[in-house]
Amino acid sequence: MFYVHMLLLLAVIFTGIRFGGVAFGLLGGLGVTILAFVFGIAPGKPPVAVMLIILSVVAASATLEATGGLKLLVKYAERLMRKHPNQIVFLGPICTYTLTVLVGTGHSVYPLLPVIYDIAYKKGIRPERPMSIASVASQLGITASPIAAAAAVVMATATDNNLDIGLIDVLKITIPATFCGLMVACTWSLKRGKDLDKDPEFQARLKDPEFVAELEDNDGTNEEQDIEHTAGKGLGIFLGGIAVVVFVALFGKTLGLLPHGVKMSVAIQFLMLAVGAVILLTTKIQPKKIVHSNVFIAGMTAVVIIFGIAWMSETIITHHEDYLIGMISGIVAAHPWAFAFAMFAVSAFLKSQAAVLTIMLPLGFSLGIPPKVLIGVLPACYAYFFFPFYPSDLAAITFDRTGTTRIGKYVLNHSFIIPGFLAVSTATIIGYFLSMALN
Repeated sequence: MFYVHMLLLLAVIFTGIRFGGVAFGLLGGLGVTILAFVFGIAPGKPPVAVMLIILSVVAASATLEATGGLKLLVKYAERLMRKHPNQIVFLGPICTYTLTVLVGTGHSVYPLLPVIYDIAYKKGIRPERPMSIASVASQLGITASPIAAAAAVVMATATDNNLDIGLIDVLKITIPATFCGLMVACTWSLKRGKDLDKDPEFQARLKDPEFVAELEDNDGTNEEQDIEHTAGKGLGIFLGGIAVVVFVALFGKTLGLLPHGVKMSVAIQFLMLAVGAVILLTTKIQPKKIVHSNVFIAGMTAVVIIFGIAWMSETIITHHEDYLIGMISGIVAAHPWAFAFAMFAVSAFLKSQAAVLTIMLPLGFSLGIPPKVLIGVLPACYAYFFFPFYPSDLAAITFDRTGTTRIGKYVLNHSFIIPGFLAVSTATIIGYFLSMALN
């Protein structure tokens, strides 16, 4: 029956891919219903702790966006890139990576993509080089963010398994590992493809006047954006809030900052809600702007996805836990690092790192995989670059008017697959050995 239930899960995932967005969550709920009423399986525990952390972080980040603070961050990044256009292949991805680390969501990448294209094209650099890795970098930074759901999932799952894993235990591995992976991918991208003046396909398209006019239409990529007067104050409070979260994670126990029995995963929830409240009170923005922000919409979508699909997966894994442990415990015991391949495979279909970790980490702990191994292979939970249909990848393709960033004839030969493999594999290998050495 395990394979029957897995076929049901795969059917839900593939149908979710077809519809996209919240469909994953809704279909996951349908899957739980079928498992309960058709197969008589007791539903597992929904990932409430993870969802609450995501809600609190999204609320704070959306409040920042409502003040114009996110736009201000993008403006600073644009100034840096335009000041050093020759380094756009490195600076573009570094900016998208850093933005994700600070804000906790990869959806902050969209305002930067047209800027990266504009700088690359005007400098005669093949736009595919920075554009493809910039999209990958925006997702690679999730496990390196102190306020992203991925780190929170690790802590919440560790708490459920009575393990003492803190935020710093995660970040001291994921930050250097993912940044090194990013640098390797950027270095490889420096010479990828032909320069535009030597690309016969691009030169042939230049004979089309409409194509040329589209290339030269900058539509605001060079214009100064209006920044709300509340942006600076909102950004300062938000960054201060992140600093407080990190400080409490570092010294909360030793200095007695947290009340007795309060876990860091819970502290993140009320601290981030407090950050949003302070921003709201000091800037006096309209609350309705928060719920209409892009970050809020994307975040709520992620919550629904995790609620449904992770609940369904948890139900199947819990019901078949003894069978799963017996089937793969020998392999995992001999080669615990092989768990990274399982996470990577799941992520290729389930386009949420938090959802992947919510499903896979409890399985990893139940299999007896050492916590330091699981922390080390965390970067492997990002594989949804494999199929080039993630919104940031599609946005990069759309914003690159030269057409060099693209999906190939055979679908999988697209612009993101090699940079993605290089970045994730390097980050996972470095993370594994770093975790074994430090933890």
